Amino acid sequence: MQRRQFLSQSLALSLPLTAWSQLAHAHHGWSSFDQNRPIYLEGKAVRVAWKNPHAELDLEITTGLKLPPDLAQRKLPAQTAPVDASLLSKAILPKRQDRLWEIELAPLSRMQAWSVAEIKPGSNVAVVGFTFAEEKGQAILRVEYLFADGKVYGLRSAPA
Repeated sequence: MQRRQFLSQSLALSLPLTAWSQLAHAHHGWSSFDQNRPIYLEGKAVRVAWKNPHAELDLEITTGLKLPPDLAQRKLPAQTAPVDASLLSKAILPKRQDRLWEIELAPLSRMQAWSVAEIKPGSNVAVVGFTFAEEKGQAILRVEYLFADGKVYGLRSAPA
């Protein structure tokens, strides 16, 4: 046990400062996301990590991405936390042209509460969520609504 602690402490001390800053940036708070600009993305999951602190996937965006004409009329499931009812009608396409986006879903406990089946690589999904203010930085989207297998899941909170 002491040897394991010593080895992990030695490793921690040997990591350069840049590695620590990258680790700290890898998981960030939600406050840096622009919640006034819901973004719509659709595509194929190419990498999936079904783990905490939240499930995530890399989404290869569909060529010629367009907003679905019925998006604003889609029925949304009730959640325990308040969500802007007009979110889907405000959704836009991203300005940036990245073909691959990192999609941050909800913690596994919430994914289970919604009965979301584990998304597999190759699955087609659509999402509405938020990215960084002015779309700066990485192509990351925090999901509010997940559209998968013909179902809609609200990921802000538990089902109501």
